[in-house]
Amino acid sequence: MSKKLFSGPFLAFILCGTLVPLGVIAFYGFTDRSGAFTLENIMAIATRNHAQALGLSLGLALISTAICLLLAFPLGLILKDSKLGKKGFMVFVFILPMWMNFLLRTMAWQVLLERNGIINIVLKALGLPLLDIINTPAAVVLGMVYDYLPFMVLPIYNALIKIDNNLIEAAYDLGADKMLVLRKVLIPLSVPGIVSGITMVFVPSLTTFAISTMLGGGKVNLIGNIIEQEFTVGSNWNLGAGLSLVMMVFIIISMALIEKFDREGEASMI
Repeated sequence: MSKKLFSGPFLAFILCGTLVPLGVIAFYGFTDRSGAFTLENIMAIATRNHAQALGLSLGLALISTAICLLLAFPLGLILKDSKLGKKGFMVFVFILPMWMNFLLRTMAWQVLLERNGIINIVLKALGLPLLDIINTPAAVVLGMVYDYLPFMVLPIYNALIKIDNNLIEAAYDLGADKMLVLRKVLIPLSVPGIVSGITMVFVPSLTTFAISTMLGGGKVNLIGNIIEQEFTVGSNWNLGAGLSLVMMVFIIISMALIEKFDREGEASMI
């Protein structure tokens, strides 16, 4: 009885903070302005503008996730073999930028990348070609990688440090070289962390609107921007909720992947 009593606040939080908002979104998504049932809000994802925005969002999210993975796995290996990493200092360095407000971090890149920004001032002083990627998909990808890289590094690092070094030494003793150890030992045993990191980067990259607004300058229109505009500018909650329900499909898929590859919680960040 005491355990059930202590679980009460958590259940109330789940009910009020998760189930009720989801119910409201579902209600708006499956109804029109008059309250009548409709599937038009869901099917609107197939219109040209929405489909293009979704395709661009998927493409940039995949590119950002791939770059984060390519950067995070070597970093995870470095942290695993580093004494500083084992003491937690290097992990702290990666977490430190997350203490700063998300919008401030993104705004910092806006200041750096703008045509008269710090980077171009330095390049001009050195006589090098100026960098002109602000208000382009490349700038959005850069912002995503910077903001979400820690979410890829930490689960991969957490999975790597759980690998017994005796397994790696045994592989070397059996004649395996570094690449074979990487392919046959390290990567397979770190799959839970990789899957968790991919999920934690891909989902926010797919649904982001703040990064594309600030670094894309309104010229990079992602599906997150369309949903945000439907709620705030167009005041069309029904359409915005319908598009949000479509995006929830990707969240459900990511949760299914975590359930499949991380049954024992091996990829947890803590």
